[in-house]
Amino acid sequence: MKNKTRQIIKTIFFPLLPVYRIMEKLRVQYLAEHNPIKLADFRHKKNTGRKINWKNPQDLNEKINWLKFYSETSEWTRLSDKYKVREYVEQCGLSDILVKLYGHWTNPDDIDFAQLPDSFVLKTNNSSGTNIFVKDKSKIDVEKIRAQLREWMKPLSIVTFSTEPHYLKIVPLIIAEEYLEEKGSFSSSLIDYKVWCFSGIPSCIFLCFNRKKDSVCIASYDTQWNYHPEYNVFSNVFRDGGNKIPKPEILPQMLHAAEILSRGFPQVRVDFYIINNKLFFGEMTFTSLGGNMTYFARDFLLEAGKKADLKLAKEKRL
Repeated sequence: MKNKTRQIIKTIFFPLLPVYRIMEKLRVQYLAEHNPIKLADFRHKKNTGRKINWKNPQDLNEKINWLKFYSETSEWTRLSDKYKVREYVEQCGLSDILVKLYGHWTNPDDIDFAQLPDSFVLKTNNSSGTNIFVKDKSKIDVEKIRAQLREWMKPLSIVTFSTEPHYLKIVPLIIAEEYLEEKGSFSSSLIDYKVWCFSGIPSCIFLCFNRKKDSVCIASYDTQWNYHPEYNVFSNVFRDGGNKIPKPEILPQMLHAAEILSRGFPQVRVDFYIINNKLFFGEMTFTSLGGNMTYFARDFLLEAGKKADLKLAKEKRL
């Protein structure tokens, strides 16, 4: 009987799937342009299974979403800009942890590759995943790189970024930085040390390592480097990294830098790299996974939410 019911459902609804997908796409497009708050609610429910409690946000995801729309986020725009944030890091007296900058351009055609070193990284300043890693300049296809950068320099999609509006205000730029390479046996890629901070107080370190095209290993530690697998929800994408990464010798320096950079913000994630026992600044992220994080357990999100004091947020300017 159950098999018969399933077959009936398939017969009726499967032909309607393409229509449903088109209708959902049109709905998302409309909400992105006319009601991004409702779109944020739709995306949050789709990812987490819960609606956002806008009147009394509790967990970290909810508070990130509340802050996006009801607080003053002009500083988010400045500090999410991978070029402009460098000035902020310098102002905080931390210029020694900045990755070496080789140049910046508004037009890919202006890049003089002959002036760049043998290895470098090209990236745009206003998005995530828009990086080109060049380990050996002699092997690159310059025109292919320029074409990719032109594509990335187009205005950001309002459908993608309407629920993270501070990114839409960043003026696009291309930057070239030093190619960082970590030679160790703990990870096949750079280890991202992501320090979650609340009002200038580092709370925990979220690690991403062994990055692949469709997966990444994750692990969470407290500020004493005690391992907390219960903080995370693992999946085929966010895989259990285990307690494999040793405590960094310069952990106190990392936490101190995160404390300085995060002062004045109810919540922010400050990312670092460690290469040959030297600390490097990565970026500051105010809307981690758009406020739809599924790799953190519900209990962790609620505890972290308690630390994000919305009373400290500046009201949005009208």
